[in-house]
Amino acid sequence: MVKNRDLLAIGHSAHDYIIRVPEFPKANFSAPITKMKTFNGGAAANVACVGAKLGLKTSLVSAVGGDFKRTEYYEHMQNLGIDTESLIFVPGEETPTAFVLTDDNDDQISYFYWGAAKEFGSSKVPVKAIENAEAVHLATGDPKFNWKCSQEAKNQDLLVSFDPGQDLGMYDTKKLTDVIENTTILFGNHHEIERILDALEVDLTGLRSMGPKIIVKTCGANGCEIYSSEDKIKIDAIPTEAVDPTGAGDSYRAGFLSRFLNGESLEESAKFASSVSSFIIQHQGCQTNMPTFDEAFERMNEFY
Repeated sequence: MVKNRDLLAIGHSAHDYIIRVPEFPKANFSAPITKMKTFNGGAAANVACVGAKLGLKTSLVSAVGGDFKRTEYYEHMQNLGIDTESLIFVPGEETPTAFVLTDDNDDQISYFYWGAAKEFGSSKVPVKAIENAEAVHLATGDPKFNWKCSQEAKNQDLLVSFDPGQDLGMYDTKKLTDVIENTTILFGNHHEIERILDALEVDLTGLRSMGPKIIVKTCGANGCEIYSSEDKIKIDAIPTEAVDPTGAGDSYRAGFLSRFLNGESLEESAKFASSVSSFIIQHQGCQTNMPTFDEAFERMNEFY
């Protein structure tokens, strides 16, 4: 079968309220908001949009509100050339909405309204969209739906990357194990990888033996660590003044996959990913400052 998509991203598309506060208040207290704006977001959509900007042919499966086709966000996806034929439109429901609060230490707390995304639980596996892709990326979303999609992708012998992100707490041990067993590349920040190791009571070697051939652990300003059959690879982050860290992880995954799917090494893929994410954090919003391939490649070569 001839495939016309490089990467299918599965999970949330969302409207993001990006909020800055000096500090997080205790219960029954309040804190002033110093900045607030609304942006396009959702982990799966971020990966699809950034990937498309970098030159990947991407497609997207998200559950969105019934009026989504009339939004600027949908038009934005169309302009990027993203295949949206498998979006799940839910009449009478709102598109998922995220409220992301960041304090002066760049720590974050998020509140997420699922809205239309509750439909994931009763949705059928998008078999045709999976068949039409070279690889599948599972982002934040419904654990059962992600597992069913991972099973279909594995049955089709596709590369499966998995990033549970801040939805990690929604996975019980069995469902987390089920998805990881179908995963080729596991992404997570240092907090998430440690939580996965604790939940499954394994070390990194044991985690890799469960399924993932590659584990990519991002560590913010400290760069990333990659674990595979090769030796551990440590890549420094590109020093950048961060205006807003929201979306850095999703853009990193898109950058990494854009090079890895084109046959680049783990090291080169990670360096490129670091360059891509360095653009995103320079502006508020996950998709506000998406670089082109040439822009990201030039910055990577300048630093490394």
